[in-house]
Amino acid sequence: MRTKPLIDYFENLLPLNEEEKSIVEEAFKERSVKRRHFILQKGDICKHHTFVVEGCFRMYMVDEKGKEYNLQFAIENWWITDIGSFYSEEPSKLYIEALENSTVLQLGKEDQIKLFDDNIKFNRIFRVLTENALISAHRRILQNISSTAEERYLDFLKMSPHFFNRISNVQIASYLGVTPEFLSTIRNKIVKS
Repeated sequence: MRTKPLIDYFENLLPLNEEEKSIVEEAFKERSVKRRHFILQKGDICKHHTFVVEGCFRMYMVDEKGKEYNLQFAIENWWITDIGSFYSEEPSKLYIEALENSTVLQLGKEDQIKLFDDNIKFNRIFRVLTENALISAHRRILQNISSTAEERYLDFLKMSPHFFNRISNVQIASYLGVTPEFLSTIRNKIVKS
């Protein structure tokens, strides 16, 4: 059953009984996404919380000159959602693209509301998810304004070593806010020291 990774994820936060596991199986819809296909594009309203069962995604924006800025990556057992668009129901300024052939479980807004109304435990679980996303965003903002590019790269290596065989150096450079050439310089400097 494809919901097992999600149920395991939830149970790491709060144990679920059999009825609650059935609720998860009903509420979340499985979707296959081919590499280079989108689950969200600029101008669309984000209609789902997305849990990655298998694969890799990136969330990014494109400025008026066509330059891409990676904001988030997600692999197995991670969530990826434009939370602002999801809750405000306003058009997104972001894209969410599959970097690999992927399988996800998605929860629509109506199903989320029903989940919250039917069982307070899911309200608590999603509150923790939202709090964790906010902590991560604050950490990234602080890092971007107070760390050098080399420090950001070393932190990315430490916190996310599982991305390095799955994401190109161009994508990593965009995430860190540097050019691919500058990232190469940083990597060479680290190797020599």
